[in-house]
Amino acid sequence: QVQLVESGGGLVQAGDSLRLSCAASGRTFSGYTMGWFRQAPGKEREFVAAIRWSGGSTDVAEPVKGRFTISRDSAKNTVYLQMNNLNGEDTAVYYCAARPGVGLRSSPSDYRYWGQGTQVTVSS
Repeated sequence: QVQLVESGGGLVQAGDSLRLSCAASGRTFSGYTMGWFRQAPGKEREFVAAIRWSGGSTDVAEPVKGRFTISRDSAKNTVYLQMNNLNGEDTAVYYCAARPGVGLRSSPSDYRYWGQGTQVTVSS
């Protein structure tokens, strides 16, 4: 079955950078879309970025546009989220997700598979 395992979270200071990784396994992901979401305490899960596995087209949410970049390494079956110039509002659990299809969807309900999440905490 599909497995998504996130890594790379941690405690950083405002202005720092982090790169999250999502190791995907269990099938071939061509024809899939991969996404990153985040959820802060007391808030709903929100879209961060998405990428088409084939072709590499991306979409990034407005609050993080210009600071966050999504990419994938097909040879390693891994999706990355490069996060620069972090601030306190970026503190959340970050989740990797996958959906069959090539639409760059931003709703959590459109994604079928989820990882367990990795905590990112930004101190000021």
